[in-house]
Amino acid sequence: MANVALVGTFDTKGREFEFCREIFEQQNISTTMIHAGTFPSEIPTDISNDVVASAGGAELTALVDSKDRGASMAAMTSGVRTIISDLYAKGTIDAVFSLGGSGGTTLATAGMRELPVGVPKVMVSTMAGGNVAQYVGTSDLAMFPSIVDVQGLNSILQDVLTNAVHATIGMLKGAREEHENAKPQIAATMFGVTTPCVSHAQEYLEERGYDVVVFHATGAGGRSMEKLIEDGYFVGVLDLTTTEWCDELFGGILAAGPNRSEAASKAGLPQVVSVGAMDMVNFGSPESVPERYSSRTFYPHNPQVTLMRTTPEENAQLGTTLGEKLNLAEAPADVLLPLRGFSAIATEGGPFYDPEADRVLFDSLTATVTNPHVTIETMDTDINDPAFAEAAAEKLIALINNSKGIQK
Repeated sequence: MANVALVGTFDTKGREFEFCREIFEQQNISTTMIHAGTFPSEIPTDISNDVVASAGGAELTALVDSKDRGASMAAMTSGVRTIISDLYAKGTIDAVFSLGGSGGTTLATAGMRELPVGVPKVMVSTMAGGNVAQYVGTSDLAMFPSIVDVQGLNSILQDVLTNAVHATIGMLKGAREEHENAKPQIAATMFGVTTPCVSHAQEYLEERGYDVVVFHATGAGGRSMEKLIEDGYFVGVLDLTTTEWCDELFGGILAAGPNRSEAASKAGLPQVVSVGAMDMVNFGSPESVPERYSSRTFYPHNPQVTLMRTTPEENAQLGTTLGEKLNLAEAPADVLLPLRGFSAIATEGGPFYDPEADRVLFDSLTATVTNPHVTIETMDTDINDPAFAEAAAEKLIALINNSKGIQK
């Protein structure tokens, strides 16, 4: 029998959790009720709030006496993360379900984010109608808008909760079985303007027995890839599209954060890296572009995305930043640089064609890299040339074959 962890503030949402528990159990799904609120629960639970507080390094009575909501939230959130992780590691739970407002959402999703991709995670939340990035992070948790406040079992909330519970049950019953002969996985990064390259490399690698997982380099994609690399999903990384650094450094909307390009190096994974789409910064509609950039070269990708060409000065900074990340590599890494343009719109005749600016990026990167694990090579092609894609794929296969413990 599958078991679902129901985690949240049972001191304020006890009746709502009990309603959901009954539906789960009617469908032969057992539950583990975890109380993460600071006051007594309205209903019996399996794991009490004092146990959650202790797991978060605090004492419940002291938290209550302090009347410090911030400290209580931090301790209980930490406790939820620890308990959910431990329960899953022991094979005790198969999914996590929750409901609540902003506080309950923060508590529960912190625990959900600790679980691997594929484990059902469902959050019914008053916060689900807005920006949910802080709650979802790089996980695959599903957020259901509660429509009404999670306060009392009115007919609308009952409909929403019933659907969310049955969605969780469907996830459990439809779970994919593990494949004994699963192919080794490779992470790859792609953008619209590097699609021909990565698609060809993907086909090349899959024909040779690899499963290629492609991440769209839109900020969230880069963050997700870094997290899954840390979690040990991949045997190699084909990071040909490092454009997210442009947005990170120059105020674009698709930044992946300052830790982009670190996970593969720190994990000691073989990697092939290039500078795909590092000739552009991404903004929204034209009116969203900061005034300080008004004199720059732009290209309308679509009505919602405006691309700005990077300058030689910016390219120098990009080369230095990427080079510093490559210097962290603890395993062989190949950098492959396309001399005839590193996006579909930066080739000769294209709106972003600027070989002088490209050269500054190449020179800065080359001057920065001092790590003996890193090899830098150039090719007299653009990035979307099939020859470039095949060369990158071949280099990654060679690195994987030569890495310790990996035999193909």
